[in-house]
Amino acid sequence: MRSIGMCSAIAAAWMAAAAAAGAQTGALGRTEFPTSGSPAAQEHFLRGALLLHSFEYPDAADEFRKAQALEPGFAMAYWGEAMTYNHPLWMEQDRDEARKTLQKLAPTAATRLAKAPTPRERMYLEAVEALYGEGERDARDRAYAEAMRRLHEAFPEDLDAEALYALSLLGTTEGKRDFAVYMKAAALVEEVFARNPQHPGAAHYLIHCYDDPVHAPLGMRAARVYAGIAPAAVHALHMPSHIFFASGMWAEAVSSNEASWAASVARAEKLKLGAAGHSFHALSWLQYAYLQLGRWKDARSTLATGERDTKAGGGGRGGDFSSMRASWIVETGRCGDGVLPPPEATEPRDRFARGLCALAAEDTAGARRELDAMRASPGKAEEAHSHGGSTMTYGGPRGGASVPEALGKELEAKLAQARGDRAAAVTLAKEAAAAEDAITFEFGPPVVVKPAHELLGEILLEQGRAAEARAEFETALAHAPGRSLSLLGLARAAAKSGDAAASCEAYAALAKNWARADQDLPGRSELSAASGGE
Repeated sequence: MRSIGMCSAIAAAWMAAAAAAGAQTGALGRTEFPTSGSPAAQEHFLRGALLLHSFEYPDAADEFRKAQALEPGFAMAYWGEAMTYNHPLWMEQDRDEARKTLQKLAPTAATRLAKAPTPRERMYLEAVEALYGEGERDARDRAYAEAMRRLHEAFPEDLDAEALYALSLLGTTEGKRDFAVYMKAAALVEEVFARNPQHPGAAHYLIHCYDDPVHAPLGMRAARVYAGIAPAAVHALHMPSHIFFASGMWAEAVSSNEASWAASVARAEKLKLGAAGHSFHALSWLQYAYLQLGRWKDARSTLATGERDTKAGGGGRGGDFSSMRASWIVETGRCGDGVLPPPEATEPRDRFARGLCALAAEDTAGARRELDAMRASPGKAEEAHSHGGSTMTYGGPRGGASVPEALGKELEAKLAQARGDRAAAVTLAKEAAAAEDAITFEFGPPVVVKPAHELLGEILLEQGRAAEARAEFETALAHAPGRSLSLLGLARAAAKSGDAAASCEAYAALAKNWARADQDLPGRSELSAASGGE
C-alpha cells in the first residue's frame, strides 16, 4: 500500500515533468515521455522513443546513443537502446547486444537500477531487465509483460507505458494470433489513441491488433491516419497496407508500399547504406498488390528490383526473394523471362515454383524430382515477412506449422492431377488445405504462395464438381479477401453451378481489381464477356 501511495503522490510531479518535456514532433508523431534527463539529452530520447514506436529500430538506437553521449549517466537512454534489440512482432531478439547496452550503464542489474532517479524510471529498467534476463525467451516475454502491467497500473497517465504494455502482450503470443490477447491489447491502445491521436505507437499497434479480415474494419481508422502521423518513418508508410491487404484494397496497398519503398531508398541514399537499407518488406508486398490488380508489368519490374537488391547484398532474408519469384509464377503462370529459380536455389518455394513450371512443360519427372528434394530437405517454416535484412535471431516458425508440408502436398496434388488420378488430387489438395489452416501468419503475401483452398477449388472445378469448388473459393476469399485468382475461380464455379447472380458478383469484384490492369492481361476477354462487353 505504501508503494501505491508513493506512486500516487508523484503523479502530479510526473504530469508537471510531462508539461515541461513538451511534445516531440518532426514528422514522427507526438508523445510526452518525461524523464530525468537533461533537456539536450531528452530531445534525442524523445525522438528515439517515437522511432521505437514505429519500429525504426536502427534510427531509434542512434538517437538513444546520442542521448547517452550527452549524458552518460542517463539511465533511460540505455533502456531505450536496449529496447531496440527486441522485435516482438517479428519474433526477433538480440539479447547479447541488449545486455551489452545495459552494461554500458552499469555492470549488474542492481547497480543499474540504483541509477534510476525516480520510481517510474526504475520500473522501466526492471521491465527491460526481465526482458533480457535468464531463461527461455517465451518466459522472459511473459515476465516483461507482467512488469509492464505493473508499470502501467502504477502510472496510468503514462501513455507510452500503456502502449508498450499492449505491445508486450502481443509479444507473449509467440507468433500465434490469439484473438483474446490481441483484443486485450487493442483495448489498451484504443485508450492511448483516444487521449493522443498523434501517438505513433497507438496507431501502429492498433493496426497490428486488427490486421485480419474479421477485425480489419476496426483498424481502418488507424490505417487512414498512421502514415500522416509519422510520414518520416519508412515502416509507418507501409503499415496501413496491413489493413488494406486484410480488406482486399489493393490500390490503397500499392500506394502505401510505393511510398514506403521510395522512403527507404531515399533514407538509404542519405545514410549511404546501399541496398541493405532498402525495405524489401515493402517491395514484396508491393509486388503482390500489383499482381492482384493485374498490373503484371509493374509486378515484373519489382521482381527485377528485388533480384538486383539481393545480388547487391540487400533483400532481407534469403527466402524473401524466393517468395516474390514464386508468387510471380503462381499468379501469372509465366516461367520464362529469367524468373525460374536456378538449380542452386533450394528454398521450399523455389522447389515448388520449379515443380509448377515443370508440370506446365509436361515434365512430370522434373516435378517429381522437386517434390522428392523438398521432402528430403524441407527446411523450416519461414516467417511470413522480412523487415530489411535484420541480423536478429529469429524465434522460430510462426504457429509451429510447416509451410513446406503444405507446399509439398500441393505439388503432389498437381502431380496426381497431371497423371489423371482425380481422387488422389482431391485428397492431397484437402491435406494441403488442412496443413495451411494450421499455420498462423500475419496478413500479407501468403506464405503458402498458392493458397491451398484456392488450389482445391481449381481441382474440383476441373473435375466438374462446381458446388464443392465454390465452397473452397469462398473459404479462400475469407482468408484473403479480394484475391483475384480466388475471385475468378468463384465466378466460374458459381456460373457452372447455376448461380448467375453470385457469378456476376464475383466477376464485378474482379473487374474492380482489374480496372487499370495491363491491356494484354489474360482473363480480360473472359471478364468482358461476363459483363456483356465486346
